[in-house]
Amino acid sequence: MRKALVVGINYYEHGSPLFGCVDDAHSVKTVLERNSDGTVNFDVKFLIAASLSDSVSKSDLRRLIEDLFADDSEIALFYFAGHGHIESTGGYLLTSDSQTGHEGIPLADVLIFANKSEAKNKIIVLDSCHSGIAGNPPSGAQAAQLSEGLTILTASTKDQYATEQDGRGVFTELFVDALNGPAANLVGDVTPGGVYAHIDQSLGPWEQRPVFKTNVKNFVSLRKVQPPILLEELQRITEFFPAQGFQFKLDPSFEPRDEGRTPGMPDSDPENTSKFAILQKYNRVNLVVPVDVLHMWNAAMESKSCKLTVLGEHYRRLVERGRI
Repeated sequence: MRKALVVGINYYEHGSPLFGCVDDAHSVKTVLERNSDGTVNFDVKFLIAASLSDSVSKSDLRRLIEDLFADDSEIALFYFAGHGHIESTGGYLLTSDSQTGHEGIPLADVLIFANKSEAKNKIIVLDSCHSGIAGNPPSGAQAAQLSEGLTILTASTKDQYATEQDGRGVFTELFVDALNGPAANLVGDVTPGGVYAHIDQSLGPWEQRPVFKTNVKNFVSLRKVQPPILLEELQRITEFFPAQGFQFKLDPSFEPRDEGRTPGMPDSDPENTSKFAILQKYNRVNLVVPVDVLHMWNAAMESKSCKLTVLGEHYRRLVERGRI
């Protein structure tokens, strides 16, 4: 069972409104509910506040957060977009009825619910100002307090504001983009670590900085997308490279085109060209590089070799050990 609580709050009875949080929550809900092939992913509980008629109260949100983490689900994911607040006692998530900052839901309480949860994986994603304080003890110490299986991903550090651009949260836009595929590994899994790497690389050093805290033995997949290479082709990597450091010898018979072929060169061979097509796919996803030349075409036409990259050797070992 994979369940998510997705919250977006624009309307604040006693404070300034926000404009992109409800739309951000809709985007997160949509991307989490289904994998890219249309299969069911998360069962999403959706809570938004766009106006007084659908405002989100502290009591309601607190109860739903507690319910989210109350069982032993495979993944319990909490996403929040709205105002955040920080003071000496810690950080707070502000609900529609919060009159002052410390009347919001303490992030310390959210961590208590998550830390005590029997869910195998607990993931907290916060697009709110000062959210990077989540997981830190109230004393201000640097050590995070995370139980095993808990991951926290926030839009900014404890000292920063979470910015909006064109009516959308910058962090959430990148978060949704990552889940749609750019952060996926070669078997199509989008993990929290991949999501953070995508967001981190997309934001410059002078912009808001995302925060990533985790205490896990293995990353869980948040979403499955179409992988950049077919699994059966990836699994052939040990056929081409049976041992670490092995170089696969090429020659002109691997190249299907006649362009550049000179007298005396062997003709293209259908069996070799089909192998070369897979090797070129490996090259495009940084698993393989040609040796002593710039391009795979040159490696074939000049009878050079190709070899695995560090990433390629990683996947070769995974296939060799039956991990993929």
